[in-house]
Amino acid sequence: MQTVDLQVALDHGLTEAEYGWILERLGRIPTIVELGIYSVMWSEHCSYKNSIKVLKTLPRDGETLLVGAGEENAGLVDVGDGLAVAFKIESHNHPSAVEPYQGAATGVGGIQRDIFTMGARPLASLNSLRFGDPHKAKVRWLLNGVVRGIAGYGNAFGVPTVAGEIYFDPAYEGNPLVNAMSVGVVKVGETASAIAKGEGNPVYIVGASTGRDGIHGATFASEEISEASEAKRPSVQVGDPFTEKLLLEATLEAIKSGALVGIQDMGAAGITCSSCEMSAKGASGMTLHLEKVPVREAGMTPYEIMLSESQERMLLVVQQGREAEVETIFEKWDLHVAHIGQVTDDPRVKIYWQGELVADVPPDHLSLGGGAPQYDRETQKPAYLAQTLAFNHHDLPDIQSNESGLLLLNMLSAPNIASKRWVWQQYDYQVRTNTVVGPGPSDAAVVRIKGTKKALVLKTDCNGRYVYLNPRKGGQIAVAEAARNVVCTGGKPLAITNCLNYGNPYKPEVYWVFKESVGGMGDACRALNTPVTGGNVSFYNENPDSAVFPTPTIGMLGLIEDVHTQTTTPILKHVGDVLMLVSPALWVHRDNIDGSEYLAWIHKKTMGDAPHFELNEEKAVQDAVFQMIRKGLVHSVHDVSDGGLAVCVAEMVIFSEHCGADIQLENADYIRLDALLFGEAQSRVVVAVPAKYVQDVQKTATTNGAQATRVGTVTGNSFRLSVNGMEMFDFFSEELRQAYENTLPHLMEVAI
Repeated sequence: MQTVDLQVALDHGLTEAEYGWILERLGRIPTIVELGIYSVMWSEHCSYKNSIKVLKTLPRDGETLLVGAGEENAGLVDVGDGLAVAFKIESHNHPSAVEPYQGAATGVGGIQRDIFTMGARPLASLNSLRFGDPHKAKVRWLLNGVVRGIAGYGNAFGVPTVAGEIYFDPAYEGNPLVNAMSVGVVKVGETASAIAKGEGNPVYIVGASTGRDGIHGATFASEEISEASEAKRPSVQVGDPFTEKLLLEATLEAIKSGALVGIQDMGAAGITCSSCEMSAKGASGMTLHLEKVPVREAGMTPYEIMLSESQERMLLVVQQGREAEVETIFEKWDLHVAHIGQVTDDPRVKIYWQGELVADVPPDHLSLGGGAPQYDRETQKPAYLAQTLAFNHHDLPDIQSNESGLLLLNMLSAPNIASKRWVWQQYDYQVRTNTVVGPGPSDAAVVRIKGTKKALVLKTDCNGRYVYLNPRKGGQIAVAEAARNVVCTGGKPLAITNCLNYGNPYKPEVYWVFKESVGGMGDACRALNTPVTGGNVSFYNENPDSAVFPTPTIGMLGLIEDVHTQTTTPILKHVGDVLMLVSPALWVHRDNIDGSEYLAWIHKKTMGDAPHFELNEEKAVQDAVFQMIRKGLVHSVHDVSDGGLAVCVAEMVIFSEHCGADIQLENADYIRLDALLFGEAQSRVVVAVPAKYVQDVQKTATTNGAQATRVGTVTGNSFRLSVNGMEMFDFFSEELRQAYENTLPHLMEVAI
C-alpha cells in the first residue's frame, strides 16, 4: 500500500493542521484507506466544516416538524391525516460543469434516494438552475446537457418534474449551478432511520455494483473549478434510472417489512459516509469485509471501493434472523444484496480486505456534528458594495411613453423572464397523475396527495442578483418570495429546505456575504414561521474572474387543505373582473430600479441596492392574500417579481386564453416611468376580483395591515396600460405571447 505522509494528505485536500489532528486522534500514521476516509469525510461537502456554525443559527424548530435539520437524510413535516412529507434539495454543480448530462442526472437520482431512504415515496421533483450568457456556445452546451440529464433520469425513473427556475447571468460563466429537489409522502410512524445499532446485526450493501466512477467526488465538490477540472471526469458519477426504480420499490418494501434497523443511501463518499454516519448516530461500530462488495471492474482496491460514489446503492442494517426475508426482497427486484459485515458495540469502523485490517477509525471523529473540524472563517465586507450602493438611477435617462411598449416586448424576451417552455416540455410533469398545477403558467406547483383533499405546493426560488447587492436583504427576499409564490397558489407555507451556493469560503469577502445572507434567511424564516429542515452547502463556486452570485436557493413546502377550492393561478378567467394591487398599508409606488431585471437587461448594469423590502410588510401582504384565497374572493393571483408590474400583468394576459387587461395607473407623477413599470419593489400581488367582492378584498387587506388598490379591469384579448390618463401601449395578447415564447427556442436552434 502507498505510504502516507504530509504531502499525500495535502494531495487529498486536507490541510497540514488537519493531518496533524488525524495523527493525534489515531496515535499513528494513517493507512492510505484511512487517509481517504478522513479526506472525504472532512471535505466541505460532507462535513460542512466552514459552514456548520453559521447553519446552526437558522430556526430549526416548528410545530409541524417531525424531523429537523441534520437529523436524517431529509426533513420531515406533518401535513395531517396521518401523513408526513419528506423533502430536501442538494447541489450537483461541479459535476455538471464538466459532464452536464451525468452531473445533472445523478443529482436527480441522489436526491430521490434521500427521500425514499426515509421510507417516503417520491411524489415530485424540482430544480433550480443557473448558467452564464446563453448567447455563448459553451453555455448552450451546458444548458442542453443539464436539461437532457434531468429529463433523461427523471422521466425514466417515473417521478414528475413539476417546477423549477432558470437564471442566466455572466456571473455564472464557467460554473453553472444545478440544484435538485425531491418531495415524498410517507405515513407518520413508518419512516426509516439512518442508524446502525444492535451488536451482531448484519450489514448489507444492496442495489447496483460498485465501480470506479465518482471516486473523490466529495473532494471534487469541495474545490474550485479550473482548467484541470476537465481531467476529473472520473469524479462524476454515472446514473442508471432503471436500476434506481427497482431500488425504490425494493427499499420501500424492505422498510415496510419491519426487518430493517437502519438504512442510508450511498451518495457523497459512498460506503465511507454511510458506514461512518450510521455508526456515529447509533453510538456503535461496524466491521466490513470489502472483498464481499459486488464490483463491476476488475482489480479494484479497498481504497477505491470505500471512496467510490457509484450510484443506486444503499447500506442496510438488518435485524438478526431476518436476513433471508430481506435477501428475498432485493433478489425479487433483481438487485445485488450482499452481506458485507456486522454491527459491533465497539465504536470503531473496521475495514478488512481479504483478511487484512486496512482501516480502523472512530466514526464519531468523522461524522457531521461529531469530531469533524468546525471553523470560524475570517470575514470582510466586500469592497464592491461601496460602488454598487453608490449607484443613482437618476443618472440614467428615464424611458419615454412612446418607448414603453417596445421595452415591454424587450423585457418579455429577456432570457430570465421569457418562457422556459423549451425546458419543461422535455420533462414528464404529469406521470403518476398527481400534478394539478405544473410548470409554466403558475407561481408554484401543486401536487395532490391521493386519498385526501389536500395538495402540496412546491417552489424553488432565489434571485442571486439581490443577494449580491445586499446579502442580508437578498437572503430575506429569497425566503419571502418563495413563500409568497406558495401563498399566491393557495398554499400555507410550512417549512423550507435550502441549497446555499457560494464561492471560496477562505476568501473573507465571500464568507461575509455567506454569513449575512444566511442571517437574512433566518430573519425571514422566523417572521414567516417557515423553519429550516435541512439542505446543502456548496462552496467553491468560482469562475476565472470571481465567485458566482451568492445564491441561497430556497425550496419551499406549502399545504393546500382543499385542492378543489383553494388552488389559484395567474390565469385570467372572467372578463369584467377587477384587477387590484395588494401591497403594504403605507405603500406608494417606489421610484427605484435598483437590482432589477430591467436595469440588468436594458442597461447591462448590476447596481444599486436590492429592491425595497420590509419583513413586516411582506407578512401583512401574504396574510391578506392567503385569506382572500381561503374566503373565495379572488379568481386569479400573481406576485410582482422579476420585471415589475408591467411584466406581471403581461404574464397574466399571456397565460390566459381569452382574457386581457386594461390597467390604469394614477397619481404617479412623482415616479420615473421605468420604475413604475419595471421596478421590482417587493411585497406586491395582483389579484383578479369579481366586482361584487371588491369591498371584501379591501377589508381583508386592511384587516391584515395591507391595502388593495384598484388598478384595472379584465378585458378581452389584449393588454392596454395607461399612466395618469395617457396610454403607454395597447397590444394584442398574441404579440406579447410571441415575444415571451420565442427566446429560448431561437437561442437553442443556434449551433452549439
